[in-house]
Amino acid sequence: MKKLFALTALLAAVTFAHAQTEEGNLLVGGNISNFRLDFQDESTTFQMTLTPKIAYFVRDNMALGGYGELGIIASEGNDAIVNYGIGALGRYYISDADVVIVRDSRFFLEANAGFHGNNGAANTNGIGIGFGPGWTYFITENIGLEALLKYNLTVGLGNSTTNNNLNLGVGFQIYLPTRRLAERME
Repeated sequence: MKKLFALTALLAAVTFAHAQTEEGNLLVGGNISNFRLDFQDESTTFQMTLTPKIAYFVRDNMALGGYGELGIIASEGNDAIVNYGIGALGRYYISDADVVIVRDSRFFLEANAGFHGNNGAANTNGIGIGFGPGWTYFITENIGLEALLKYNLTVGLGNSTTNNNLNLGVGFQIYLPTRRLAERME
């Protein structure tokens, strides 16, 4: 009886975590990264990047969509540095039950490409790419909290022809079951 209960619980957990990433669903949300607030004797520095995202699951566990990015670094006595970007993104959610470390969570890989810019003392404007692993914890069936570690590279024109960084962001995503909603409305 205990084995049957354990198997049922495991099956329910895998099904619950899979329902959000099935074909036809929509991912809407965003990430906040580079959040920093320094209080120095000489100056105060504020830094933050917001990245809203929207993607459609073209098949189970694979979403394609777009993103925007806007970031700022501001400190007393210095001009503000503005980061921006817009482009396409892709996500692949790993569905292997062996890599689930916490129930109701999923690992994923994200990649993006688009137009990016960094306008500061060393500015770069051009093609931006990024890729890295992430982890989502589903607090409800349709809402996920996530962490994303991403390498970003911008190559183009400006004082500096390249700009790269490793970025840790946290995010909030809503997984909308568009197919189920359409069926209910019919």
